[in-house]
Amino acid sequence: MKVISKNRKAYFNYEILDRYEAGLVLTGAEIKAIRNANVNIQDSYISFLKNQAYIINMNVTNYQFSNSYQDDPLRKRKLLLHKKEILKLQHEQKTKGLVIIVLTLYLNQKQKAKLEIATARSKKLHDKRQAIKTRQLKREIKDKY
Repeated sequence: MKVISKNRKAYFNYEILDRYEAGLVLTGAEIKAIRNANVNIQDSYISFLKNQAYIINMNVTNYQFSNSYQDDPLRKRKLLLHKKEILKLQHEQKTKGLVIIVLTLYLNQKQKAKLEIATARSKKLHDKRQAIKTRQLKREIKDKY
């Protein structure tokens, strides 16, 4: 497994509840750009349209050696999930008010692009402050020893 991009802000801003693995529907030039790590998943999230899951705001920069039509870098891309997973995610989003975010983008052993998505709940301001305090304490302890 080769990690291409990681959403580090997600762990600070959200409390992660459940994790899922999803495939992506991509064009040839997009997968080449992803293999070159020309992708940003920082502000991306998952949305549902007609019982299909889509990733919104995933920026895949155009592949420079592609001579075919260049797609919009921010276009919405379909996710490949089981129907039961899609229905469960939709239900949790509507009833519990959870957010579905992207954690990592990676290539598996067969060189297929996969996303690790998660249901998450927003952290409150005092939770973020507590996380900062514990991180600083760990740094101070590490520096002493």
